[in-house]
Amino acid sequence: MRTLPQINTLVVKVGSNILTQKDKGVNLEFLSSFVSQICEIRSSVKNIVIVSSGAVGAGFKILGFDSRPTNIIDKQACAAVGQARLIWYYDKEFEKYNVIPAQILITKDDFANRRRYLNARYTIRRLLEMGVVPIINENDSVVIEELKYIENFSDNDNLSALVGGLIGADMLLIMSDVDGLYDSDPTANPDAKRIGEVKYINEELFSLAGSSVSGVGTGGMKSKLTAASKALDAGCCVGIINGRKPGAMLDFLSGKDIGTYFSHNEDALSRRQHWIAYAAGVTGILKLDKGAVNALVHKKKSLLPGGVISVEGDFEMGDVVSVCDEDGKEIARGKVRYNSFDLDLIKGKKTSDIFDILGYKFTDEVIHRDDLVVINIIGE
Repeated sequence: MRTLPQINTLVVKVGSNILTQKDKGVNLEFLSSFVSQICEIRSSVKNIVIVSSGAVGAGFKILGFDSRPTNIIDKQACAAVGQARLIWYYDKEFEKYNVIPAQILITKDDFANRRRYLNARYTIRRLLEMGVVPIINENDSVVIEELKYIENFSDNDNLSALVGGLIGADMLLIMSDVDGLYDSDPTANPDAKRIGEVKYINEELFSLAGSSVSGVGTGGMKSKLTAASKALDAGCCVGIINGRKPGAMLDFLSGKDIGTYFSHNEDALSRRQHWIAYAAGVTGILKLDKGAVNALVHKKKSLLPGGVISVEGDFEMGDVVSVCDEDGKEIARGKVRYNSFDLDLIKGKKTSDIFDILGYKFTDEVIHRDDLVVINIIGE
């Protein structure tokens, strides 16, 4: 038996690979069992939020497709129809237990905008106070990827980690189609051993995950490890379990040694730092020289204009930018105190020259230490 922390708020991520059946739509038998477990868990866990995929899988049959379409426009149409059907299925199952579900569709831009980010938190909190189970999905029908500095979640593993940080969850439980993380590929090595607990996520661990992607979903084990890393940074423990096994959620939360448990979150970021590092939209890129990189990473200093080599993108004061070394490797993210035009003029200059160049001086720092988060997004 393993010892889990006290869980007051739980995020459960369920993916298309187990919620839907390839070319058949929603697996209603699984959905019924899943909702039954959620309602049983509610007797001991006060707040539960579901991050659910499955909109495209629920919609393509309704629109007359024989299989999931590959064209993005067709996928978005299937998602629009399928999301309504999927929530209807959820509503019917939760009705058996007199529980009210709520639908929340969200995009990365909603997280990137600080005001909408906080509004989402307040809405979810209020729903939980009222005993509602929020069901969150990415708004697939309107997501766009064409803009260079606007990104989507890429998969709901990532979304679930951001939701965990958004609401201050104690545990993120990711439902997979395998028993957890293994020390080698279990499909190729019959002697592969499941890793029961992980304390630190590093590159070696990512090498064990391989690059497999489900035939139905978009996220493989690497995306789950990336999500786990982000959730741990938010102070949220993580479990990856085989959601297809009956009672898996109940077994994991009761302390049984199933799945893989990620327990280390002693160095958790504050909610504001987590937003800067993972949720905020990145509107530009700053490249730094070696001295500035060392000052930020090892000496925990603020970023001054002298260390900036180049400025890319169009951003305003207060926007979040990606901070990279000379080779373009991201080392941090932070809120800038000068817009891109002015910063391009003062890059590489001394702080004493700022006023003479710009005709004003807001601060010495391009990014103050309080607004900067050094990050290492392993696996991305």
